[in-house]
Amino acid sequence: MNEASPEQRTAALIEAGRKLFAGPCDFFFAAAKSDGLPPIGAPEIAFAGRSNVGKSSLVNALTGRQSLARTSNTPGRTQELIFFNLGGQLTLVDMPGYGYAAVNKNKVASWGQLMRDYLRGRAPLMRAFVLVDGRRGLKDSDIETMKLLDKSAVSYAIVLTKRDEVKLADQQTIIDATLEALRAHPAAYPGAFFTSSRTGEGIPELRGHIVQLMRERGGIDATQLKG
Repeated sequence: MNEASPEQRTAALIEAGRKLFAGPCDFFFAAAKSDGLPPIGAPEIAFAGRSNVGKSSLVNALTGRQSLARTSNTPGRTQELIFFNLGGQLTLVDMPGYGYAAVNKNKVASWGQLMRDYLRGRAPLMRAFVLVDGRRGLKDSDIETMKLLDKSAVSYAIVLTKRDEVKLADQQTIIDATLEALRAHPAAYPGAFFTSSRTGEGIPELRGHIVQLMRERGGIDATQLKG
């Protein structure tokens, strides 16, 4: 039997990702404190990023839903870890945003501690996705989060957002600058995803990456997904 080409393997992963994220997905838990996390169950992926970077919009785009995750134009709105159950096979975790100066300092400290406690001690967490505004690139608060993940030995990948608002001629420059910055971070996946929740660009590839990650961790046999 002929071995599948890289293009065929990529296409198969994208299709498996479509099937996975087409399954039922529902909110099932919110945690405001690290001692109030849900019981350990399915493998988890978490979404971190600056306030208003588009975490909730990305969760909605991945799952093909309009309002699974609440979106808001008010930075600092998400104040808890929000857990979504994807067909019993995967848990999506929407984390509080960081880097918004107008939020009360006590709240910022509380959210930061919640993030640190979760990232350091959550056994099912396969990978954190750090969302970065593709129009602006990595900021100091993003770098600080990456350093925390490095120190905590938590695998993470960068997801650039708002791709539709970046000129095509500038996109590769932004990706190259991001990849260069990642070289200094030992826990970082050596690649980046450039996505648009509005147009869907990059979403199929990110789904496929998540399926591949689940296969590597033994979470699912994606070839068995039905759609």
